[in-house]
Amino acid sequence: MTRHQGSSGKGKSSGRGESKGTNKVSGRGRDNAKSKSFARGNAPMKKRQGPADRTQSEMKAPVKKSNPDEIRLNKYIANSGMCSRRDADMHIATGSVTVNGKIITEMGYKVKLDDEVKFDGARISPEKKAYVLLNKPKGFATTTSEGKGRTVMDLVANATTARIKPIGRLGRNSLGLILFTNDDVLIKKFTNSKNGVPRLFQVELDKNLKLEDLKQIQAGLKVEGKAVNVEEISYIDGESKNQIGLKIKNTGNTLIRTIFDHLKYEIVKLDCVAIAGLTKKDIPRGHWKHLTEQEVNTLKMLP
Repeated sequence: MTRHQGSSGKGKSSGRGESKGTNKVSGRGRDNAKSKSFARGNAPMKKRQGPADRTQSEMKAPVKKSNPDEIRLNKYIANSGMCSRRDADMHIATGSVTVNGKIITEMGYKVKLDDEVKFDGARISPEKKAYVLLNKPKGFATTTSEGKGRTVMDLVANATTARIKPIGRLGRNSLGLILFTNDDVLIKKFTNSKNGVPRLFQVELDKNLKLEDLKQIQAGLKVEGKAVNVEEISYIDGESKNQIGLKIKNTGNTLIRTIFDHLKYEIVKLDCVAIAGLTKKDIPRGHWKHLTEQEVNTLKMLP
């Protein structure tokens, strides 16, 4: 080996010497100098935040429970059969819908089932229309109020889930037919003071009705200065003269009591046997039935 070659060999350092001369370090040396090793088991654990470490905006908002007694206004309208939900939104936006007398234009607005919702001025209901005819027994008050003892609502409690109510009244000790519905149009027809709907009663008096009194009732009475009129009155064929048939369009039975109290008769029994052609046939006392579609249509066609 020549001197040149020897000196060249000495000047060229080995891999180990070069590492020291240039300050290059191995993977382990570099990690020790600048960062920690991320070998399995040594990866840094992310600190779990507690409630105290979260900002107000990071805190999860509590879940608001929906109220089962409330329904979106557009669904309420759609369920009433007026239009689709999408069309309902358009009607709401244009101010065509009121809730309890107030115009609502807010999307997503929620209402309760007993709120008064009007669509283009007409009240609507999201419930399917129901029509129930009850043959009322004695001892039940005609009211929807609680705390009145036994009421007719107890007798029709299982008839439908719709919020029906009685049209007209029968006294607690009176008998016979009462119609229940949630159809506001039909209720208005029954309670119209000018037209009304005819109801036929069988009246049993404590004594025979004099013919002159019967004719007086036919002609019309004045009780305490007020005119009292009936549609028809007659004796019942084959019965004694204390059994009377009486037709009125008034929805209550106080008119009948007013008439006979004025003429000094006491009512022993009062039974509503027909309402606008609907009879008690196949309805035992204390039972009810749903009206057929034909019966409903007949009622709706009444003037």
